[in-house]
Amino acid sequence: MDLNAPPPAGAFRAVTLTGEHVRLEPLSIAHTEGLIAAVQDGSLWRLWYTAIPAPDSMATEIHRRLALQEAGSMLPFTVFDASGKIVGMTTYMNIDAVHRRVEIGSTWYAGRVQKTPLNTEAKRLLLGHAFETLHCIAVEFRTHFFNHQSRRAIERLGAKLDGVLRHHQRDKDGNLRDTCVYSIIAPEWPTVRTHLLFQLARHEPAS
Repeated sequence: MDLNAPPPAGAFRAVTLTGEHVRLEPLSIAHTEGLIAAVQDGSLWRLWYTAIPAPDSMATEIHRRLALQEAGSMLPFTVFDASGKIVGMTTYMNIDAVHRRVEIGSTWYAGRVQKTPLNTEAKRLLLGHAFETLHCIAVEFRTHFFNHQSRRAIERLGAKLDGVLRHHQRDKDGNLRDTCVYSIIAPEWPTVRTHLLFQLARHEPAS
């Protein structure tokens, strides 16, 4: 991979990514009802250290993400399981097309698909597209210092902690938040990809 090559023309555009356990489709207003049903499975919006939309604010959140997509700073996805049912959202965000960096974040899943191969495969698809198609030099992950579940999940991907941004921003309750910043850089992707494929294979039924 040529880390000095310019980004492909029109690289950061809406795309559907499909695997065995998950399908990531460009976010649409038509997904509103399905996303409301998904977020109600687990009541994740009640956790103080997350910024997950509540059912009654889902439409507003969808419009917010689509506006950021129009501005060129975000590519939001709706997450579908293998049966075609909506189970969450994820996003390429803070897109830096010039320097070919992107963050994967604003991700949440219905309770029933957490700790399943779905998230592992979703991250493999997003990382693979970022490094192999968009030719990114780095992919970031950010999370609240106190969101230990999210931090462990990011570390299991193979991402490394770059540091902690102290008093980075205010959370939904107005408290000052410390943000943990992780990243995977392009030279690390082949090993991370092997690791993710190994994790997925472990979930396969024995032949």
